[in-house]
Amino acid sequence: MEVIFIKDLRGQGKKGDIKDVKTGYAENFLIKKGYAVLKTTESLKQLEKEKKEKMESDQKAKDDATKLKGKLDQMTLEFKVKTGQGDKVFGSVSPKQIKEELGKQGIKIEKNMIKLDSSLSTLGFHKVDIELYPKVIAEIKVHLVK
Repeated sequence: MEVIFIKDLRGQGKKGDIKDVKTGYAENFLIKKGYAVLKTTESLKQLEKEKKEKMESDQKAKDDATKLKGKLDQMTLEFKVKTGQGDKVFGSVSPKQIKEELGKQGIKIEKNMIKLDSSLSTLGFHKVDIELYPKVIAEIKVHLVK
């Protein structure tokens, strides 16, 4: 009996997979628990429709990320920090502070999108990568001043 998985089931199949399984297993477990539906022309049409919608939404998200990348690549954020003897910075600038500063400028991103190798704890310019979408990475400049 062929079924189409509508949910991921570890070790069996992922959403959208079409598999041939034993009738009892399909009826008593997969279909009953909502992991799969019987493969019919109607369910195949539904699967194709969902794949097309997902592809379109992924493409839209990638296009939006590319537009935002163009805006972020030209941006410089300035942070005033306290310094001590020899211009040593007290503390550092964190991804949370960068996120908040971008939020003030109307750009909404998540903190985990900001890729910092090490904390920003020296005066001057620093380059910070922001992963907006897989393989779409913007680079902003962060300027620490006294």
